[in-house]
Amino acid sequence: MKNFEYARANNPADAVRLVGDRPGATFIAGGTDLLNLMKDGAQTHDRIVDVNGLALTDISHGNGFLRVGALARMADVGAHRAVREKFPVVSQALLASASPQVRNMASIGGNLLQRTRCGYFRDTGSACNKRIPGSGCPAIDGENRGHAVLGVSDHCIAAHPSDLAVSLIAVDAVVLTNGPHGERRIPFGDFHLAPGDTPERENVLTHGELIVGLELPLTPAAAKSQYLKLRDRATFEFAVVSVAAALDLRGRTVNDVRLAFGGIATKPWRSTDAEAVLRGRALDTATIDAAGRAAVHGAIPRAHNAFKIDLVQRALSRVLHELGGVR
Repeated sequence: MKNFEYARANNPADAVRLVGDRPGATFIAGGTDLLNLMKDGAQTHDRIVDVNGLALTDISHGNGFLRVGALARMADVGAHRAVREKFPVVSQALLASASPQVRNMASIGGNLLQRTRCGYFRDTGSACNKRIPGSGCPAIDGENRGHAVLGVSDHCIAAHPSDLAVSLIAVDAVVLTNGPHGERRIPFGDFHLAPGDTPERENVLTHGELIVGLELPLTPAAAKSQYLKLRDRATFEFAVVSVAAALDLRGRTVNDVRLAFGGIATKPWRSTDAEAVLRGRALDTATIDAAGRAAVHGAIPRAHNAFKIDLVQRALSRVLHELGGVR
């Protein structure tokens, strides 16, 4: 691992300053992702700014919103009563993430900044456009079972890893930040970027911009929501396919719906096409099947991951049947 300077921030403004004045600097909270990547040599920094002392751990609700501090730990948020009752999809996604040990350490803000990566990214002996722009993407013609089929480009097909992020896009969360140019409110659907021709850039944050919290609107759909994660083993494993659904029914008719997917795309993937198929229609097997087909429209499978197209449709069908009580 490359030598680096360590600094501890006393407040958000101090943290922003300490990172913002050094191009190679970054923030650290739980360190569950960052330190592993640094040890592997996949990511290097010359200054690490510890933000654990900042007062950003509160979880509260009122005035139509749930607010979560960026330094709240994943385990605490997942187990919080208000989260379990008002946003079950978020609680379920958090408690399906990583392992109990990691959830006890990892922060909410850090989870959102997990690198979108695959084995080629972590292997410094392999080419990778994320690690070295312009070096190539060996996954396209190589081992790609776990890779994305949506939102891909000729430069990267890695699947986004965060369970939490998939659930947050399904409940219209907003990311709150503080940076060199002041405070920002970023709708969650705008936060992550598809790779395009700049796969090394994964979100809209500027250098030195610190996530300080999340704001989640309290809605009927969010209160009736569910997360399903399909993976190769029961713990410490990324999703092969995941589904986050938030559903507001009026009788048997879909009044409002949000559908998001993980494991199949290069960023947390919301399907407005699939939502449009359901909205205003009776929730039955036919409309659910049509929504599944819409969700994978435009998918680009590779040699080893074409099975995900069928699997995600089956997963969505299971979630909507369970949520809507469809027999």
